[in-house]
Amino acid sequence: MHSRRTRWLAFLIAIAVGIGLGLYYGWIVSPVAYVDTAPNTLRADYKADYVLMVAEAYQADHDLQSARRTLALLGADPAAAVQAAITFGTAHGYASQDLYALQQLLAALRSRPVEESSP
Repeated sequence: MHSRRTRWLAFLIAIAVGIGLGLYYGWIVSPVAYVDTAPNTLRADYKADYVLMVAEAYQADHDLQSARRTLALLGADPAAAVQAAITFGTAHGYASQDLYALQQLLAALRSRPVEESSP
């Protein structure tokens, strides 16, 4: 009986030490470092914040082509990305001026088609 208890205790200690060493290695010795990741890899809340920053920049400079290029980095249709940000912002309590900026950008994207580049 004593031998069995000792084996279980040794097993549990080995598991705890293994977990501890794994966490130490993963967090201290060799943590994951994300460098130059693309905006389309962001979580939904960060994507909404990204779109909001684009909308605020658009409010300041009214450069729709720059806003389109920046929103294209999200990998979706720019208008769809803005609509998703409005939906997220409404559900999560964005300020009314932020929602207004997003709505203004969406209206501009929908009212002016993408300008074709000439050859």
